Amino acid sequence: MHTRRNQSDVPAPDSPWNEIAPGLWMGGHEFRGRSGQLELAVVRQEFDLVQTLLRLPGHGPGPGVEHHVWPIPDGPLDGTQLLGVMRLAEAACEALDDGRKVLVRCYHGYNRSGLVVAHALMRRGSSADAAIRLIRARRSGWALHNELFADYLRAGLTTARLLEELTE
Repeated sequence: MHTRRNQSDVPAPDSPWNEIAPGLWMGGHEFRGRSGQLELAVVRQEFDLVQTLLRLPGHGPGPGVEHHVWPIPDGPLDGTQLLGVMRLAEAACEALDDGRKVLVRCYHGYNRSGLVVAHALMRRGSSADAAIRLIRARRSGWALHNELFADYLRAGLTTARLLEELTE
């Protein structure tokens, strides 16, 4: 079984969030600022829809911003968690179709958010590998370093969900 690297091995990103595709952003809750120190990534009114996969107090979004929260681990997901990821990706695509600006975030903005963003890109016609390459190019080479999540994408989340439910 593939496992993720320890969080302490993973460097903080250089920016709070990055645009992966027009209107579709991926980010986290902390980043390394210009001074080299860790800074909090606090969302205010920059986005029309914020999807949060790991909720930390004091990180926004501001009042009036639509906010979807679906906490999932950065590890094996059950069928219900995978279904939630699929629904978040669908909601992100609908918001993009309406011309809205979307942020998908988790702790560093690498794995959990990458899973949702990649699935959204795949819903829009991208292959899993093309989506992963684009995310890594735009966010970080550390994005989707959780090989299990990359495997979920390559198998297709619907298939991964059915397989996970068979093992439950």
